[in-house]
Amino acid sequence: MSLLAIGLGVHIQSLPAGARVDIKSLAARFPEGTTRIAAALRELEAHGYLRRVRERVPGGRIVTRTISCNQPGHSGAGAPRPAPGKRTRPPGGKPLPAVPQPACLSPVLLRQATDLLACLHRDDTRLLLSSHDAALLAPGVAAWLERDVSPAAVRHALTTDLPPGALHRPAALLAHRLTAQLPPPPPFRAPAPPPVTRHPLQTCDGCDRAFRAPAPGRCRDCRSRLLEAA
Repeated sequence: MSLLAIGLGVHIQSLPAGARVDIKSLAARFPEGTTRIAAALRELEAHGYLRRVRERVPGGRIVTRTISCNQPGHSGAGAPRPAPGKRTRPPGGKPLPAVPQPACLSPVLLRQATDLLACLHRDDTRLLLSSHDAALLAPGVAAWLERDVSPAAVRHALTTDLPPGALHRPAALLAHRLTAQLPPPPPFRAPAPPPVTRHPLQTCDGCDRAFRAPAPGRCRDCRSRLLEAA
């Protein structure tokens, strides 16, 4: 949901029963305006946090009553409920959030990332992933490894400070952490200069002067004089 819808939903739930939460009353309380507030109310209703029902009051007038729900989709005690065991979501569920992508996804890096995800349940049994979810999350882990983050550091970031209780979508939680906590690229490091080669001392065959060269022969001055004479 949008931030406006979340904030409006929290405000409505903080009000006492019977408070006015129509569009005009909310627009008088907040600066967003009737158009944005109406869109936020529709968003809350679409996600099950609000129900709007039409009722007839004494005198014959019909009014719209807004009901705030603490649980998404909660429709009161008198509403029909799905039969036990019946699927309420389409097969496959919601797609996972997008994860960071590495600049170069090599097979070795991808295998390392997949193996790391497959072992997360050893740190927390709630992080047992399917092969499909591991394949979708592996590029995000590879993006961390590509940034000089050790596998132990990646595992620590994914498994510490988890919320208590059951994790209904552990793969979605990991995808969020991989994106929200992605470290910056490593700092640029100039390549190290090549090592300086020091040749052994040789004795010039022409002037007996010592000079450094990989093999015996003549020094540079003697070679120059020979070239000039030629």
